[in-house]
Amino acid sequence: MDTQPLFDARARVLADLEARRTASAEAVSFLEDAVASRTWWSEQWPEGIVYVAGLVAQDVQDALLETSGRWPLCLTCEGPPHALYIAPDLGGPDPVWVCEESGDVVAPLGGLDPLPPA
Repeated sequence: MDTQPLFDARARVLADLEARRTASAEAVSFLEDAVASRTWWSEQWPEGIVYVAGLVAQDVQDALLETSGRWPLCLTCEGPPHALYIAPDLGGPDPVWVCEESGDVVAPLGGLDPLPPA
């Protein structure tokens, strides 16, 4: 099995966690768990490897929601805080972050803008 898409998924999600200052030990642990889970998943369905990056991002998003809250938050809209989500729903083959309020594409997975300085 070609593991490069899994390494790519890990790197892209980690880049977005770091961009939004969410790369805590807990978040990285969620990321490692998601990659491990999707490794098994991609072994069962090799043709689905094109979806793995978006699915890993969704897995991390779900895990963080249960412990830390919504991630990542939209920085482009005004108003109450709201999250971004991965599109297309299955996560591939070219996953992007989309604003849940406006429906606008904000960034490709791995390309979120960093938070402004505190």
